Formats: sequence, C-alpha cells, structure tokens
Amino acid sequence: MVLNYIWIAFFVIAFVVALIKLIFLGDTEVFKTIIDATFDSSKMAVMDISLPLVGVMTLWLGLMNIGEKAGAINFLSRIVGPFFNKLFPEIPKNHPANGQIMMNFSANMLGLDNAATPLGLKAMNSMQELNPTKDTASNAQIMFLVLNTSGLTIIPVTIMAQRAIMGAANPSDVFIPILIATYFSTLTGLLAVAFWQKINLLNSVVLSWLLGISAIIFSIIWYFSTLSPDQIAKISTVSANVILLTIIVSFMLGAVRKKVNVYDAFIEGAKTGFETGVKVIPYLVAMLVGIAVFRASGAMSYLVDGIAWCFTALNFNTDFVGSLPTAFMKPLSGSGAKAMMLEAMKTNGADSFVGRLSCIFQGAADTTFYIVALYFGSVGVKKTRYAVPAGLIADLAGVIAAIFVAYLFFH
Repeated sequence: MVLNYIWIAFFVIAFVVALIKLIFLGDTEVFKTIIDATFDSSKMAVMDISLPLVGVMTLWLGLMNIGEKAGAINFLSRIVGPFFNKLFPEIPKNHPANGQIMMNFSANMLGLDNAATPLGLKAMNSMQELNPTKDTASNAQIMFLVLNTSGLTIIPVTIMAQRAIMGAANPSDVFIPILIATYFSTLTGLLAVAFWQKINLLNSVVLSWLLGISAIIFSIIWYFSTLSPDQIAKISTVSANVILLTIIVSFMLGAVRKKVNVYDAFIEGAKTGFETGVKVIPYLVAMLVGIAVFRASGAMSYLVDGIAWCFTALNFNTDFVGSLPTAFMKPLSGSGAKAMMLEAMKTNGADSFVGRLSCIFQGAADTTFYIVALYFGSVGVKKTRYAVPAGLIADLAGVIAAIFVAYLFFH
C-alpha cells in the first residue's frame, strides 16, 4: 500500500510541476523530457539491470547450492543462530535462512554488491517459504530488508576509486566518515524495526552481539586510520577478493568432502537464476520509471532549493545543501545517486566540502526503493507493511549522521 501511494505521488507531482513550468515558464520541452525519461528508464531496468543481474544470479545461486549441500550454510546458521533467533524469531533455529542472511550481510559489508544481491534473493526466498501469508511481508523479511537498505559497508572500494578518478588528493579520506554514517544508519534501522516488532534488544545475547560488532567496526576504523591512502586502497581491494574466492573454494572442497557432485549441484542452483531475474523485471520497471519521471520534471531540484531556502531563513550554515541531490537520489536510484555524486565532484571539486559530503551520502545507505522492488518482487510480496517507512528512517539517520561527520572532519 505504501509503495502504491509513493508511486502515484511520483507521477502526480511530476505532472503538476511540468504543468507549472509549461504555463508560467513557457517550457515546451518539459513533457517531452518526462516521456523520454519513461522510455529510457524502462529500457535501463531491463537491459542495464535485469539482464546483467540474471548472469550474476545464475553464478551465485549455483555457488550457493554447492554451499548448502556442503553444509556451509547450516554451519553459519549454528554460529549466528543465538543472535538471529532474537532478531528473526520467525525463523527456526539452525534454519538455512540464517546462514544465507549472514552471507548476504558479509558480502554487503565487504562492498561485494554483485555477490550480495543473489545471496539476498536466496535468503528472501527461504524466508518466503516460512511466510504464512505469501502476498504480505513477514516480520523477518522486513527486518532483513531494512538492514539491507541501511547499507552497512566496511570497505567502500568503489567510492574511493571514483574519488581517485576525479582527482582527489586523498581518495580514502572519506573512508572513516562513511563507516561512521552507515553504522548509524544500520543501527537506526535495527532500532526502528525492533520498535515496530516489539523485539527486546536489551537481551544479553543481542547486546553482546551488538557490542561485539560495534567493537569490530571501531577497531577497523582505528586500523585503517593508521594506514596511508595507497595502503587502504590496496588492502581493502585484496582482502575483499581473497575472502570471496576463499568462500567459493571452501564451498567446493566441502562438497567434495561430502561426496557431492559439485558441477551438478551448481547447475541445479543456477537454473533458478534466470527465473528470478525475469520475475523482478515488472517491479523494477515500475519503480525506476516513477523515479525517472519525478527527476525529469525538475521536482527534485525544486525540493533541494526549498530546503536551502528554509535553512537560509533560519540562519543555518547551508554548505551541505549542494550535496543533497545525492542524498535524495540514493533511496531512489543507485545509478542516479552515483551520477549526482560524480557531478558534485566535477562541479565543485573532489576535495571540496560538497564533493566529499556527496561521497559520504553515497556510502551512508543503500537504494531503499530499488531493494524493496527487487527483493519483494522476486517472491511476489505485494503488501510491504512498514518496510518502506522503516527503511527511509534508516536512510534519514544516515543522511543526518553524514552531515554531522562531514562538518566534523572537513569543515
């Protein structure tokens, strides 16, 4: 229901803005721009997102099937079971979904987007099998989705690489600010869903895990703060790829140990990749077209200008306003937010306050509406309940944390 209203709002607001521009500004091209955007975005949803996703999903769902037959998923389930039993009480103890969720979170934290998405879709499908109401998101699915949209990433390799391309003197100077911002985004998302679901986070098991994870994150912050920019880039890239290949080889060796036909197991799992990729196309087309219409009408620019006016009237510092297009676009479109970030660095300089804050916004959270459309669409969930509001609350926390940390580090 929430997605329904949001989707309608994109079109209605875009139409009103375009009509105002036509009547009062004489912009005769605005409606053509919007219609062109619908065609371009629908093509992008299929050709640039869905079809490449099919290939990646085919690979990773095949590898996941090897891992399941090797017992790796059950092994992870036993390790994280005590913690996940509190956060995901609907998932039975030692259920494979626990291991799949853990693998998805691990891939996200390492910045391995191509691996994280198929792993997440596999986890969502496992939770759907436990869902008694197939068209309505379960509590476990909502918790999982919101933690995904918060985008906890320990190593933002892509952003640092893009800063280097744009000529930043120290491409990794946003590493610690991004980690702090995304940490608060994830923590807020967890607290929001726990409040909705009445989960007791003061439980000793939950507290010990949260404190342990926090200690690990802040240890990583301290360690990387002692390294040079070149060392950070090298270690983060090498470690991510080494971990990824280690997982793949471990799955295969474990399967061999259990006398599993590895090749047949891969083919069996890979067959579901194409089916899932095709299933999500309508959901992606719908969401990306709505976002494109809203952006092409100029409504996004007016929103940013309105916020700038409000903060100026309150005599607040408005240096952060130039970065807001990236923050607003991030929940809507990952590629759109990336374009906004690159544009901010190109226009203002990679080492400017606006350029750096745009990078922090890019890494502070993930694409909420895309993830909702992709993950829920893959299992046929139509009633998302409070998943979108909770995800947006996490996004807002990431934006606020990014602004504060940017002023602390760079202003």
